[in-house]
Amino acid sequence: MSRARTLLSATVGSILAVTLTAAVPVAAAPVPFAEDPAGYVDPFVGSTHGGNTWPGATRPFGMIAWSPTSTTGDQTSTGAANGYEYNVTRVRGFSLTHVNGAGCNPGAAGDVPIMPYVGNVDTSPTADTRDAKYAATFAHAHESASPGRYRVTLDSGAGVDLAVSTRAGIGDFTFPAGSPANLLFRTSNSLNGSEDAELTIDAATRTVSGSVLTGGFCGRRGNGGGASNPNRRSYYRLYFSAVFDRDFARTGTWKDATLTPGGTTATGGEGYLTGADRAGRGSGGWVGFDTGTDVRMRIGISYVSLAGAAANRDAEVPAAATVESVAAATRAAWNTELGRIRVGGGTPARTTAFYTAVYHALMQPQTLNDLDGRYLGADMQVHALHAGQRAAYGTFSGWDQYRAQIQLLAILRPDVAGDMAQSMMDFAAQNRGIWDRWLHLGAPTHVMTGDPAAPTLATFSAMGVPDVPGALDSLVRQATVQNPDALSDIGCPGQCLGQRPGLDTYLAHRYAPNDTCHCWGGAAETLEDSLADFSLAMWAQRAGRTDLYQQFLPRGDFWRNTFDTALGYQVARRADGSWQSGFTPSTDVGFAQGSSATYTWMVPQDVSGLATLMGGRTAAATRLDGFFHDENGNWAVLGGNALRYDPTNEPGIHAPWLYNGLGQPWKTQATVRRIVDTAYGTGPAGLPGNDDLGTMSAWYVFAAIGLFPQVPGRAELLLGSPVFTRVEIDRGNGVRLTVTATGTDTYVQGVQLDGAALSRSWLPESFVQRGGTVAFALGTTPNQTWATAEADLPRDH
Repeated sequence: MSRARTLLSATVGSILAVTLTAAVPVAAAPVPFAEDPAGYVDPFVGSTHGGNTWPGATRPFGMIAWSPTSTTGDQTSTGAANGYEYNVTRVRGFSLTHVNGAGCNPGAAGDVPIMPYVGNVDTSPTADTRDAKYAATFAHAHESASPGRYRVTLDSGAGVDLAVSTRAGIGDFTFPAGSPANLLFRTSNSLNGSEDAELTIDAATRTVSGSVLTGGFCGRRGNGGGASNPNRRSYYRLYFSAVFDRDFARTGTWKDATLTPGGTTATGGEGYLTGADRAGRGSGGWVGFDTGTDVRMRIGISYVSLAGAAANRDAEVPAAATVESVAAATRAAWNTELGRIRVGGGTPARTTAFYTAVYHALMQPQTLNDLDGRYLGADMQVHALHAGQRAAYGTFSGWDQYRAQIQLLAILRPDVAGDMAQSMMDFAAQNRGIWDRWLHLGAPTHVMTGDPAAPTLATFSAMGVPDVPGALDSLVRQATVQNPDALSDIGCPGQCLGQRPGLDTYLAHRYAPNDTCHCWGGAAETLEDSLADFSLAMWAQRAGRTDLYQQFLPRGDFWRNTFDTALGYQVARRADGSWQSGFTPSTDVGFAQGSSATYTWMVPQDVSGLATLMGGRTAAATRLDGFFHDENGNWAVLGGNALRYDPTNEPGIHAPWLYNGLGQPWKTQATVRRIVDTAYGTGPAGLPGNDDLGTMSAWYVFAAIGLFPQVPGRAELLLGSPVFTRVEIDRGNGVRLTVTATGTDTYVQGVQLDGAALSRSWLPESFVQRGGTVAFALGTTPNQTWATAEADLPRDH
């Protein structure tokens, strides 16, 4: 659809009986909310088209995530990042841990693949480097998934039925009659490899237990420093303890190419390389059963100890448990979480997309502590929860999540957000006081740019999550005192070791010089740090720290120093003050996973200032039109063009909402709706790109309810137009947020906030903090007068 046709349509919304400028919502009988929201979830959404999701069984914020590890014929890799690609229908096991939607193929975790094998184990599975023998194909017609449960029948005849609690799981494995029945434990075969692994089989107690020492997230990244990549290292050990409901008919182990029938112990890792440099290395074991036997296995995991894994198993999945009982309990847990945000009046497809997005957004953060309160810290030492802390949470994709996912978490589960903030503070304390920008579990991985912990905790504070004592001062120190790694180029550009890299130089120049910043792109680092510092200023103001507010607020404007007014774009700048040569708007020089055309809009904290530099709000809005449309006026919101909007990555995901600040909110409504209906959808290709630990899913959730966080560090919400006629959100702290609409058309005709007409395209912080009702009147024609007065525009400071 062309922009002209979208914006100049003359059709009047049939539901309206008042003029456009005075439209108010019309009361109607409330539509029912969708029942059994877990029934709308499709775990296969995002499992192809680069979404990097997986369909296995997991619980909200779960430690265990039991899902297939696919193979394309290389035992050191997988079909897609995080183990599953819908169009790859061959698997070599079902592994116990996963990360949702991360990139850096092969992703993260994928620990201890367990494979039902129909046949005799007569060679080492590790020697099967092409996954030609000890793997199996399947058809999607024989595969199903729902929240907390995953089932598949392999073409070998083996059946797999998995369900999980938070730290444990239960699996039923069936084998065809008359064929050998074996279960392989590929202990060392984590997605990224391993430093060491160990396994013990105890036939007398029907147990298999062990551990893998691993890590390696983004360790293969081409822009991560090559052989010096700092993530080719171990930073956690996962323990597991499995117990079976029947005796073993045989046992065996292997290490590298050596097979030991009857063996009961094995050790040995694979290393962190790939292909021929790693192939043929590793260890594991197997247990066999009488032919035609159905086998039930209960398994627990822990990052602390074998005893912790066994205790987690026996407490969460007791001996009397069944797959059905565990699956039912976890489905109920998902319904509790999904039911915190109730929707009605939408189409079945949009309801499926919506609740699947909430599902993906609430997979993280991940529980790290055992039931006894102990957890693995960033220093690989065991620590205990603080008094009053309910859980230790880890895995923080900061550069991604601070733009949408953490806001949704703070709204739906402020208690979890609070424990996450405490956990991040503790991980920093265990890491020499340094807050890393990307945590896998509690470990620093250094991936991406900026200082996302600052806007994350500032946003939590704005949304009513209690502050963690000392956290503000700790993050201020990170932003003012250069740490010893800040001048290191290890891991650069993709995962530079230093946090707040080149800080002293940055503060002296008031931008990050592209030639000396020790970072992934000087302009990107400047934009990220400007937004982080603005967030710290907002947090300081809220905390009554006027000194810090006055110190950091001007730093929120440092983005202006990499804005080339002659070109009208963000441009990388050198230490001598000169601009990077060879500039075009499509360049990624000076930027991180994005172009100048995208990053130029990354100033949500100062939309009016950006508009002024572009020649005023009208001129800026016209430029923004060109970001979302091609030269012929057609929509261009699906990515693939460095000059246009990219829905697959984070730096520009706020851009559709900038029209509100430019005085043209009807264009936000049209643009967001276009993205919702074309870049997102149902089915395996239903995400536009990497879900990035729920970030892209969280964007969809906000877009679908017609609200979006204005800027990190604050709690105002920008208004779009909801695709549901009724939304209720219970925050878990007694606060309820309600959204109603007179239909599901695209354009806002008028809005009421708590019964009073609202002339602004944004909601104050009090809406999130204390609750309220926002009611939309929607129609088919843009209202080009509502929320356009300068006094009604979102405020920047």
